[in-house]
Amino acid sequence: MKKDTQATWMLQTKKADFSAIGQRFHISPVTARIIRNRNVVGEDAISRYLNGTIHDLYDPHLLKDMDRMVAILKEKIREGKCIRIVGDYDIDGICSTYLLYQGLRRCGANADYQIPERIRDGYGINESIIQRAFDHGIDTIITCDNGIAAFEQIRMAKELGMTVLITDHHEVPRDEAGREMPPPADAVVNPKQEACGYPFPEICGGVVAYKLVQVLYEQFHVPDEEWENMLEFAAIATVGDVMRLQDENRLLVRWGLKQMERTRSLGLRKLVEVCGLDIGALTAYHIGFVIGPCLNASGRLQTAKLALELLLCEDEMRASLMAEQLRELNEERKVMTQQGVDEALRQAEEQYKKDSVLVIFLPDCHESVAGIIAGRVREIWNRPVFVLTRGEDCVKGSGRSIEAYHMYREMCGVQELFLKFGGHPMAAGFSMEEHCVKEFRRRLNEQAVLKPEDFIPKVWIDVAMPLEYISESLVQELKLLEPFGQGNEKPQFAWKNLHIRSVRVLGKNRNAVKLALVTEQGLAMDGMLFTEGDRFVEELGTQRTMDVVYYPEINEYNGRRSLQLVIREYKLHP
Repeated sequence: MKKDTQATWMLQTKKADFSAIGQRFHISPVTARIIRNRNVVGEDAISRYLNGTIHDLYDPHLLKDMDRMVAILKEKIREGKCIRIVGDYDIDGICSTYLLYQGLRRCGANADYQIPERIRDGYGINESIIQRAFDHGIDTIITCDNGIAAFEQIRMAKELGMTVLITDHHEVPRDEAGREMPPPADAVVNPKQEACGYPFPEICGGVVAYKLVQVLYEQFHVPDEEWENMLEFAAIATVGDVMRLQDENRLLVRWGLKQMERTRSLGLRKLVEVCGLDIGALTAYHIGFVIGPCLNASGRLQTAKLALELLLCEDEMRASLMAEQLRELNEERKVMTQQGVDEALRQAEEQYKKDSVLVIFLPDCHESVAGIIAGRVREIWNRPVFVLTRGEDCVKGSGRSIEAYHMYREMCGVQELFLKFGGHPMAAGFSMEEHCVKEFRRRLNEQAVLKPEDFIPKVWIDVAMPLEYISESLVQELKLLEPFGQGNEKPQFAWKNLHIRSVRVLGKNRNAVKLALVTEQGLAMDGMLFTEGDRFVEELGTQRTMDVVYYPEINEYNGRRSLQLVIREYKLHP
């Protein structure tokens, strides 16, 4: 059911003296151009992009309320007060909770944790969690990856006499006049606050927690090395929460991936092992599409405590069993997701194809996979998508957006329909009464100002580069740009008028195509295209010339090394 919208190929045209940049930093002009395309400008920024280390991360004291929060925690730890961490059930929340729990305990805190259960509790801190904390004699609650929108809940905790600390990274709610309305906590550390002077506010909840641990360790004279040894969890949270891999985020992930090989978490090692990965060669892709989904699966289908307990586990046999359980849960989640995607695509095609904003109600779908389904439908239709499911006492939903649609801002325009909501420009979550679903769909589409061109996907090309320019040294140099991900996308090159000498469909699922290509100058090079092979051959017919968007790679086979293209997009010549 994939939409047949032809993507528009766009060539990046940002200007700079690429030869001078190349000479200054000992890189090719091609690599210099790609760095400029990622909006990295100026010698200091380029140097940090290419050579930055963990010591180039921003000062955590620049976060508003950071010093106040640490002073409160220091006093609570000194007095032996009971501190409860309230996290979230997704990968960012799990990593945030892990970091705060390990950090507080290392500083001698009497700390435990509570992770809301998706079905029973919903997102973030709620009244029942606060009441349980009060009944358990908890003095201080500290949230991570949630809490910034929990105004009434935090007020309840304060009325019960508890100290409340919030660490979060989500948008700060505003009143009708546009003024910020943070909850009445004792301290709020969130880089999205207007009065926060932090240089890079686009960090995730795990990084906010990591920064808090850094300052705690300073105060308790814990060696810097112990803080650095937890970097991989800030990196996993950043990739798992799909943060933009720019500026500080890219440094965190780059060095966090290196730290993975030395991780002290036995559970993390076991999870990497059961997923069949090499812990010494992990990429952001492995975190985003293999490790992350396994950690997320526990919070989706059972309880996120399973993932957290795995990360904290110090018993080898138990860690192996839990890691395997997470892997199996993720396989179960994949099946459920595909069933939901199929039904959502059917509804989109048959009922809502004229809507600018797709609001799809899947009452029998497990609410935990709604966000994944929304993302898949968004990829195919290139429109903002909300997927709603029927919960125990209300409808719950997740949204995934496109660049032209600020999802959180648009939801603020219909906020009276929600029981609870929150999110980012590109993603959101909410709950509402079931009778509001039709009105939600109608009003979102009425207020949307999207244009037809907003629905046409764009393929951005970094360099129009002839195949004759490709060399092993260039392929190796491109590794300097890693890790790749949102905001630091893998480079894309393009060239035209390639003659197709031969075609072979490969793989047991016939989902790979090997093309023998020849340029107009006579240079031969293989290209790999990962698609439905037989369908491609049928589409090809008698055509024998194509334009391609590609990434160059080195293919090693039977001891032989050769250059090849991985083809991302193509256009066949009639």
